[in-house]
Amino acid sequence: MISSFLSTLAQTSGAAPSSGPGYQGLLMMGLMVVMFYFLLIRPQQRQRKELQQRIESMQTGDKVVTTAGIHGLVHNIKEKTVVIKIADSTMVEFDKTAVALVVKKDA
Repeated sequence: MISSFLSTLAQTSGAAPSSGPGYQGLLMMGLMVVMFYFLLIRPQQRQRKELQQRIESMQTGDKVVTTAGIHGLVHNIKEKTVVIKIADSTMVEFDKTAVALVVKKDA
């Protein structure tokens, strides 16, 4: 009795109708990837490029804000670091990558 039940169960589960090759699933996944690219990845790349250009064009006297939230004036620029004046006689050296915002002295 149990063997007949298992055989009928195997026959009915194997004969289930298929819904096709699954093109709808692939199309939806493709649309999701395109949406993620245009809504998340592309704007982040643009912001990163703009910040990199601002850091490269940084000059002495520009106001900056670091990723740590320290505000100051650019005192000296080296190859990979920047010296920021945060008080009258206090200067701190940061990596250029630690600069989060650059405000030009002309602006």
